[in-house]
Amino acid sequence: MWVIIPLLIFLARVLDVSLGTMRIIFVSRGLKYLAPLVGFFEVIIWLVAIRAVMQNMNNIVCTIAYGGGFATGTYVGLFIEKKLAIGKALIRIITQKDAKELISHLRSQGFGVTSMDAEGMDGKVHIIYSIIRRQDFENIADIIQKLNPRAFYTLEDVQYVSEGIFPHRGPHHWRKPLLGPFRFWRKGK
Repeated sequence: MWVIIPLLIFLARVLDVSLGTMRIIFVSRGLKYLAPLVGFFEVIIWLVAIRAVMQNMNNIVCTIAYGGGFATGTYVGLFIEKKLAIGKALIRIITQKDAKELISHLRSQGFGVTSMDAEGMDGKVHIIYSIIRRQDFENIADIIQKLNPRAFYTLEDVQYVSEGIFPHRGPHHWRKPLLGPFRFWRKGK
């Protein structure tokens, strides 16, 4: 009673808060069919956890397990979301160094790139824009660090993209089989 029930409450909270975190991210990415499905399971698990806490109000360990599960679930949900890297993002790269090599390398990797010259605080800069799959961010960040380690770059979520140039993914890419059945959800239709 002092170990098993609190452990079950903790695990239920980790699961339901992880699902809640994912649901919020799905809503922000426009995945309007997947978010309610995840929310359905989230609330059922939450009801089981809160029922166990209410039935064991005299057990402080249950209350602590409930709070600890919430905190851990938030972390786990963010970790899962980062690994899935669902959606598109805008990467903006600003550099004072000549950007031709960086632009050429990104294009050779299959990324669509738009660039322009601009004026920064310390003089002329080159601004490079690209809409990317979020799962490609680490690859692009590595390219930037290799070719122009002093470049400033930002990443912004993009909810909708009408067209774009993205690197070809092979048929054995692990995310395609995993998310393939949810393709119409990812497009936000």
